Amino acid sequence: MTVIVTENAPAALRGRLSVWLVEARAGVYVGKVSAKIRMMIWENIVSGLMGGNAVMIWTTNTESGFNFLTKGKNRRMPVSMDGILLVAFHPSESGGSGSDMDYQTIVCQNSK
Repeated sequence: MTVIVTENAPAALRGRLSVWLVEARAGVYVGKVSAKIRMMIWENIVSGLMGGNAVMIWTTNTESGFNFLTKGKNRRMPVSMDGILLVAFHPSESGGSGSDMDYQTIVCQNSK
């Protein structure tokens, strides 16, 4: 299963995601796709996201049972600790909801 959550995504990207996945809620996409299609979808997200942010989560053979990628400005940053992918929460300096950093794709490479 693959889940994608987008924030402030352009309408063109949202429409494109709806081709492959079901939009269960605004900006939340769910489906079961192959690894090849999943990476093609991620490439579309990276190229079409503009100023928004996104996270893609999928089931896989890791200690936690899932893996994820992130793209865009967000206070949550994926970090790998002993082969387990966790999320670090960084408070913003201005007290707002976003950070000035653009956290790029991080993938946990360890598997069972």
